[in-house]
Amino acid sequence: MPHIDYYFSTLSPYAYLAGTRLAEIAAKHGATINYKPLDLPALFQRTGGQLPKDRHPNRMSYRAQELPRQAKKSGLHLNMKPAHWPMNAAPSCYAIIAAGNAGGGDMGKLIHAFGRSIWVDDKDVSQDDMVRECLTEAGFDAALADKDMLTSAETYARNLEEAIIAGAFGAPFYITDDGQQFWGQDRLDDLDAYLSGDL
Repeated sequence: MPHIDYYFSTLSPYAYLAGTRLAEIAAKHGATINYKPLDLPALFQRTGGQLPKDRHPNRMSYRAQELPRQAKKSGLHLNMKPAHWPMNAAPSCYAIIAAGNAGGGDMGKLIHAFGRSIWVDDKDVSQDDMVRECLTEAGFDAALADKDMLTSAETYARNLEEAIIAGAFGAPFYITDDGQQFWGQDRLDDLDAYLSGDL
């Protein structure tokens, strides 16, 4: 059975634009997904990347064109200037970790709910009420927002270390069990083709 390690952050607009396609691709191929939310700013800093606020204007100008193109391509709405971004991603990421441990809901839907809340609905997913709302929407117990916080924090930190060891440097980042790496939601078609044996 194929396996995919998925490194991401709720802060990433590109993780939002991935929608629920990873879950659909995994289901198509009978693959399992290990959802690994991490501290994206820390990943950038430790692998030679830069936060958007520190990037050269040329890069930011390209980003301002590319994100709307990718949103249109994916059929998703995108607010380029969300009201609360960048917020503290830890509460939403901790909830994703707790939900993955507890089961009972739809992980792809949960991650997408957090992304939509930021990039469409102008919500602050660092707030407890928003975390609970997204958990409920995806079929999880809202109480997971407060469950096993220490375990989730430890996993969150460990995911960062594992991502660096595995070769990740951005988000979303997908790694198959045989070490093939795919960076960005625009590489999901390549991941699909690889799992099909076409790449």
